[in-house]
Amino acid sequence: QVQLVESGGGAVTPGGSLRLSCAASGSIFSNNVMGWFRQAPGKEREFVAAVDWSSRNTAYADSVKGRFTISRDNAKNTVYLQMNNLKPEDTAVYYCARNRYSLITTIANDYDYWGQGTQVTVSS
Repeated sequence: QVQLVESGGGAVTPGGSLRLSCAASGSIFSNNVMGWFRQAPGKEREFVAAVDWSSRNTAYADSVKGRFTISRDNAKNTVYLQMNNLKPEDTAVYYCARNRYSLITTIANDYDYWGQGTQVTVSS
């Protein structure tokens, strides 16, 4: 069964950090771009970050550049999102997703497998 399972979400105060993890079943991890998206209440799902299989290429939304870092460990079939200097506007459900392509894209429709999401809340 194909699965993406996120973990690591929680509640933090502004300026805090969280590290999200996404464990993937092996059959859906090889050679594919992996990405993170987020959706805040009342808003559309938006692209956050993506990394290609080699980890040589990454992409970030402008709103998270310099604060978030995406990485992957292919041996563990896991992708990570390190989030530093969190802001209240980062509050959302964060989703891990597999891109059907091997080149990075930022469009949600290019991603064919999705996790169930993990809540991140940034509040004082």
